[in-house]
Amino acid sequence: PVRGNGKIMQELEAFFRGAGWNVIKVVWGREWDSLLEKDNDGALVDIMNSTLDGDYQTYKAESGGFVREHFFGKTPQTKDMVADLSDQDIWNLKRGGHDYRKVYAAYKAATEFKGKPTVILAHTVKGYGLGTHFEGRNATHQMKKLTLADLKAFRDHLRIPISDEQLEADPYAPPYFHPGADSPEIKYLLERRRELGGNVPERREKHAPVKLPDASAYEVANRGSGKQMAATTMAFVRLLKDLMRDKEFGKRIVPIIPDEARTFGMDSFFPTAKIYNPKGQNYLSVDRDLVLAYKESPQGQIVHVGINEAGSIAAFTAAGTSYATHGEPLIPVYVFYSMFGFQRTGDAIWAAADQMARGFLISATAGRTTLTGEGLQHADGHSPILASTNPAVKTYDPAYGYEIGHIMRHGLEEMYGEGSEDRNLIYNIMVYNEPILQPKAPENLDVEGVIKGIYRVSASDVQGPKAQLLASGVAVPWALEAQKLLAEDWGVSADVWSVTSWNELRRDGLAAEEEAFLNPDAEPRVPFVTQQLAGAEGPIVASTDYMKAVPDQIRQFVPNEFATLGADDFGFADTRAAARRFFKIDSHSMVVRALQMLAARGDVDAEAPRLAMKKYDLLNVNAGTSGNAGGDA
Repeated sequence: PVRGNGKIMQELEAFFRGAGWNVIKVVWGREWDSLLEKDNDGALVDIMNSTLDGDYQTYKAESGGFVREHFFGKTPQTKDMVADLSDQDIWNLKRGGHDYRKVYAAYKAATEFKGKPTVILAHTVKGYGLGTHFEGRNATHQMKKLTLADLKAFRDHLRIPISDEQLEADPYAPPYFHPGADSPEIKYLLERRRELGGNVPERREKHAPVKLPDASAYEVANRGSGKQMAATTMAFVRLLKDLMRDKEFGKRIVPIIPDEARTFGMDSFFPTAKIYNPKGQNYLSVDRDLVLAYKESPQGQIVHVGINEAGSIAAFTAAGTSYATHGEPLIPVYVFYSMFGFQRTGDAIWAAADQMARGFLISATAGRTTLTGEGLQHADGHSPILASTNPAVKTYDPAYGYEIGHIMRHGLEEMYGEGSEDRNLIYNIMVYNEPILQPKAPENLDVEGVIKGIYRVSASDVQGPKAQLLASGVAVPWALEAQKLLAEDWGVSADVWSVTSWNELRRDGLAAEEEAFLNPDAEPRVPFVTQQLAGAEGPIVASTDYMKAVPDQIRQFVPNEFATLGADDFGFADTRAAARRFFKIDSHSMVVRALQMLAARGDVDAEAPRLAMKKYDLLNVNAGTSGNAGGDA
């Protein structure tokens, strides 16, 4: 018992009776019946009613003699009742939950009772049947082995036809007993299982065919946002809408939104996709006058479970495993505030991966400095690190909509395309609510680099000392700004790289190391990030909207000098620009850090870093300029 000072069964009985339920209690095994018949003055019942749960646990963990003295010995009448019983007889007085006759009788009575729901409260003992060393003891979970005497007692208790000689032959490997395929017990079990639909667990690999969208469905992501500013959240939402419009594939998408549909710009889904409700919409919605008002329908496609991340991830798991459980593949797309994903429901995401769920987790309003004004509880700077601990999750931090398009297309192909080696994947994509001008996809885009984790987004044509600026997500525009400042103010030629996945680059690097370790005679494979940066001259400065540990994942695979800028700490509640200056992750911080590394090599004037700090007023949070105040998706 967690609370040994009371009687939990009586507490539960009071709750259920108060709620109008029929209560059946199975407290004592039939060995007690003869004793209760002798209890003419109620002395035994009084002791049974007044003994606390904690004492009952102690009695079961002690000997029959202990119970005779401390339980029955409380009154002369009750002590006389058990005078003819041996200590073993007393220890064998069992609880009702272990008396199969009484459990059966209780269940039969429950099925025959009409008019109210029935609950059966059955009293049991932890470790029942394992003998005196196990029953009722708090250390049960720590006890890993049965002694030979325990094994023999367990065999006798369950009446298993295995001889002493068989047990003594090898006490560490007792034989299994099977009553035979034709035995009535086995026949009964198999009949019941067949009637319930087959074996559990059973993994069904065959499912309905999935026709994936063609390239035209991703065109909205490739063409950018034109003159309109749009956050990567909106770029994702526009892409998702087009995928849902696909006549064959669209019906398989299951958008899952806890409560922030309007924050994410997903209210545009309401009129057409509608919110699933098997009973339809029976209330007058408060937003009914809006064009994008709530619409609930039995044919709805959106799963909207309210402010309930646990329910949302449960829906994700159900949809993500439907290919195996129902033979109908569904693509769950769960969109949430990034802080409330792997930090709040990480264990449930692990369970989803363990069940081989497939789908997309969209960590929206991502970053430690991007969602200012809503409190530090939203300042997520570590989700990619938490996500990296889940082997099934591939985490991406795209800067632009066209990157998202290629990532989602590749994800769908890995899950349901032809020839995929590992289909049981969960794609986690970080998206932001800071609007920028979304560029078109470059004509010669390095798609392999986007998918595998890193590609060069801007090469500098300036003649001067070289540096490399690595960034991901919302930080790529800061790196481009730093590239310009380094060229114009200091004559430094810096290339900018978009790191779409620090996590996947690290996994690839570790896999290459493992391959070399296990195949010492083979030519070692070069990690992808090392290949991409081959020939990239000068020191590397990496900056993100996350803690330093995120970019540091690739440090060991990069031969260049490597400096990491990161948002370590709880957060900083101010403007985006001020928060980025506070953490020293903004464009000017990248410039100064690059100059420090170049000065140490003798590539620029030794005074350059100090002059740059003064020029950009680096220690003043109000002097930051990286970021805008736009807040809509």
